[in-house]
Amino acid sequence: MLGGMRFSYAEAMTDPSYYLPLAQAAEAAGYASFTVADSLVYPRESDATYPYTADGSREFLEDKSFIEPFSLIAAMGAVTSKIRFTPFVLKLAVRPPVLVAKQASSVAFLTGNRLALGVGLSPWPEDFAVMGVPWERRGRRMDEAIEIVRGLTAGGYFEYHGEFFDLPPVKMSPVPTEPIPILIGGHSEAALRRAARLGDGWMHGGGDPAELDALLTRLAELRAAEGTADRPFEIHVISPEAYSVDGVKRLADKGVTDVIVGFRNPYVKGPDTQPLAKKIEHLERFAESVIAKVNP
Repeated sequence: MLGGMRFSYAEAMTDPSYYLPLAQAAEAAGYASFTVADSLVYPRESDATYPYTADGSREFLEDKSFIEPFSLIAAMGAVTSKIRFTPFVLKLAVRPPVLVAKQASSVAFLTGNRLALGVGLSPWPEDFAVMGVPWERRGRRMDEAIEIVRGLTAGGYFEYHGEFFDLPPVKMSPVPTEPIPILIGGHSEAALRRAARLGDGWMHGGGDPAELDALLTRLAELRAAEGTADRPFEIHVISPEAYSVDGVKRLADKGVTDVIVGFRNPYVKGPDTQPLAKKIEHLERFAESVIAKVNP
């Protein structure tokens, strides 16, 4: 169904003072959600490569501003009423899951169920090191963290006895009145399998557009294999096709539920020089030319 496509506005690594007016502008223009980037620290030295740039370069990240996601979402939520916020993605594997559950439940409560929790592994070994978390077995650790976040944010007593985490029966208050959707990011086989098994959706990280169809096909196969194909599932995608009505129709036909759009390339060295007024002009123009025609 074409009319059901949702549009997410993506802006990151920009002047932090822009976020609140951008959230208000995106809400007014008809975007369903606003993605929020996560980065903890920038290491002076690293052997790691970035998985979503063609050459693996990470230098574009240096001196870029990243507000802690839950803090930023609470602030944007306070000046909006409808738009949803989606970390894209929260580096869950390096964080204590009980603390994430408390942060997520608090923000979802404060915003009236307007949090969709995008989570993933960090590609940076340095993130694990500075947070005191082992790099080894990080995927299984994240699986347990997802289960803990889901269990604690549901309300009531929850206990957990895993390989990495052991919780006696505990509960948190307040919790939101609806379950927090947990969306899994990543393109690896393990990430797709994790999304199929544990997630309420999958978040595509971009990259070569030609690879998207194969990822969607594999995700569908894994959901069928895990027996989860019939439960509600969000598919958030970055694609050049999202920028035209016909392209959105093609994505909808492939099962995509949400398209993520941005109007500048954030993967460049140096500060973002695009003024706030220009950003608002871009997001409003797209809303008029595409969103209004897809969702009249």
